[in-house]
Amino acid sequence: MITVALPKGRIAEETLGLFEKIFDKKFIFEDRKLILKDKEFTFLLVRNQDVPTYVLHGAADIGVVGLDVLEEKELDLIDLLDLQIGKCKVCVGMKNEDKLDPNKPGIKIATKMENIARKYFSSKAMATTIIKLYGSIELAPLVGMCDAIVDIVETGTTMKQNGLKVVETIMHSSAHLIANKNSFISKKEEILKLYDELYKVCNGKMH
Repeated sequence: MITVALPKGRIAEETLGLFEKIFDKKFIFEDRKLILKDKEFTFLLVRNQDVPTYVLHGAADIGVVGLDVLEEKELDLIDLLDLQIGKCKVCVGMKNEDKLDPNKPGIKIATKMENIARKYFSSKAMATTIIKLYGSIELAPLVGMCDAIVDIVETGTTMKQNGLKVVETIMHSSAHLIANKNSFISKKEEILKLYDELYKVCNGKMH
C-alpha cells in the first residue's frame, strides 16, 4: 500500500486522471472527504504548500507538488519525475509604468516565495527587502507597499487585469512526483513500478 499526497484542485484531478489511465479504473474522492482508499493506494488531499511536509514526515510515501514549492521549501526529499502537468512560471511583476532598476538600493519585493525571490535577486547582486504575503500579491505594488512582486503566472491575465506586467521569468514549474527517502527504500519496488508507468503516460509512450 502506497500513500500519495495530492494538492487540492486541478493538479489532484489531473494526477488521478494519470492513475486512471494506468490502472484503468476511476479514482474519485467522495464529497468533501480528504482520504481516498483503494486496494493499492491511499490518496490524501492536502494544500499544495503542505505536500512536501506530509511526504517528509512519512505521512505519505510519495506526493505530487509544483517544482516551485519544492524549490521554495528545500526539504530532503527525492524528486522522481516531472509529470508535465500544472505548468506555470515564477515571474517578477511590476506596474506597467515601472522598470526594474538594478542600482536602486533595497528594492522591496512582495511574495509568498521568499527563498526563491531572495536567491534570484542575490544572484543578480541586487539588495532587496522581502515582504512575505500569503495571497492577493498583485495588490501590493498598486498600493505602494513594494516595487515588484514575485508570483506564479499561468496565463498572465491576473497581472494584466491589475495593471501589472511580467518583467522577468525566474523559473518554469510543473508538478513533480516526489518520495520520502525511507519509503523509497522500504517500498522501492512498488514506487519504481508506479514511476515506470507514470513515466510512460507522461512521455506519451502509452495510449
